Amino acid sequence: MSNKKVLIGIAWTYANSDIHLGHISAYMPGDVLARYHRAVGDDVLMVSGTDCHGTPTTERAIREHKTPQEIVNRYHEQYVEVFKKMGMSYDCYTMTATPYHAEKVQEMILKLKDNGFIYPKTEPASFCPKCNKFVYDREVEVICPKCGAVSKGDQCGNCDYVFQTQDLLKGKCRICGSQTEIRDNTNLYFALSKFEKPLFKHFENSKQYWRKNTVNETEKFLNEGLHDRAVTRDLNWGIKVPLQGYDDKRIYVWIEAVWGYVTATQKYCDEHNLDWRDWWFKNDNNENLIYMCHGKDNIVFHTIIFPALLMATKEPFLMPEHCVSSEFLNINGEKISKSKGNGWPMLEMLEKFDADSLRYFCIANGPEKRDSNFTFADYHALHNGEIVNKFGNFVNRTLNFKGLEGVLPNGTMNIEVEQKIKETYEKCGNEVLNNNFKDALASVMNLVDIGNKYYDEQEPWKLFKEDKAKFNDVIYTCVQIIANLSNLFDPFMPFASKKLRDYLKLNEVKWEYITVGSGEYGTIQPLFTRLTDKDVL
Repeated sequence: MSNKKVLIGIAWTYANSDIHLGHISAYMPGDVLARYHRAVGDDVLMVSGTDCHGTPTTERAIREHKTPQEIVNRYHEQYVEVFKKMGMSYDCYTMTATPYHAEKVQEMILKLKDNGFIYPKTEPASFCPKCNKFVYDREVEVICPKCGAVSKGDQCGNCDYVFQTQDLLKGKCRICGSQTEIRDNTNLYFALSKFEKPLFKHFENSKQYWRKNTVNETEKFLNEGLHDRAVTRDLNWGIKVPLQGYDDKRIYVWIEAVWGYVTATQKYCDEHNLDWRDWWFKNDNNENLIYMCHGKDNIVFHTIIFPALLMATKEPFLMPEHCVSSEFLNINGEKISKSKGNGWPMLEMLEKFDADSLRYFCIANGPEKRDSNFTFADYHALHNGEIVNKFGNFVNRTLNFKGLEGVLPNGTMNIEVEQKIKETYEKCGNEVLNNNFKDALASVMNLVDIGNKYYDEQEPWKLFKEDKAKFNDVIYTCVQIIANLSNLFDPFMPFASKKLRDYLKLNEVKWEYITVGSGEYGTIQPLFTRLTDKDVL
């Protein structure tokens, strides 16, 4: 059995809108990885939380005449509920608006300053005379210098260009619509430019593990040259700056949110009497793994910004080599958009649809290597066809065979089927480790097909009357398939897998071939309910 320390960081969700299936499709690979690594015996920590600070949250608070904290609390509670119902196996799901996170971030800022990587800088900035304040990125409407599109100033909504300070000097205030003017402003800056060479080295060492989108985006960003980035802003909502002279400013969300991967680990370890360094620091065997799972719009924050911060501490941090960057999930052929209102809230979807089959869709039809599309027609076809007709039916007609009367028979395992099961463990595990989650899931569904084919060819309904010993062998073999499916499907459909383990009285998930003996088993209920044409939102 393996025994690595495995840290899985899943992107933090902004506390400014309902979580939707697009978010889940980017986060799901992290949970698949976590469940797989636990099954093989690794010591896993899966962490994330709600991203509470920044302009998106304050914008919504202004619109709703609430405080930012009220907005944060509402969405954080929703996210926690969604992740629980979707079976996301977080060890620590926290939030950035906690005293613990703030304290750890302030410690990091002071360390980076002491190391010479944070410094004050005065430069021209956008000032709104009507609002009487400096305005930043999302508060400014600008023309993208790369593609010419009109966009909010954090990141171009058309080409994903990340705006620099100089790009924002000529714009309009999105709060009041006034033309901004240029005034000098002093902020603290992070010397990102000093890390070009080590980040190029990190890129060369890590790109073998990355998807094409991650390699291309990171290489492009590095080749354009790295610019120092502001780490403070003129705000009243956020983490206070631990230095004199910056009382009217807060720490910029980009630096404190990505540091949340470290603070969430520290928080969990403090609460469980563990040493967080066991997951984050280099050790003698160098076998530990760190995964970062996120959407393609967050690539550079995980491949450049976060590694640079780790380097800047001058501590022996492991670099997050394994970045799993998903493409976008569209809805009915359109990009999910708040203005269009086409991203159905997950809580609404979970009232009508099975969490396991939504997970299955996010993996089987998800945006693994290119943008994918969700339609209710596709979802219905997948749920009723793959999940109900193949998987659910195989379990039902085996365990609910009328002649069994709730007792598993003794029998002899079919050697060829046993070998197919063992091969599935190996193939599925290798595909998961290579971030090929669609292929991993397909390998398990292929085992379901093998089980159904074996069942049909052996015709146990005839054997029950004609050859009871051979009937017992057939049912015994099918039950062993189901027992192992409870392991193999666990990273993808954990609720159905748990039901199978309860039926067969299995205690834990193991990534190895298992057998169950004869005897009584639990009451069998259908794993899934068939969807009808009326089952739409």
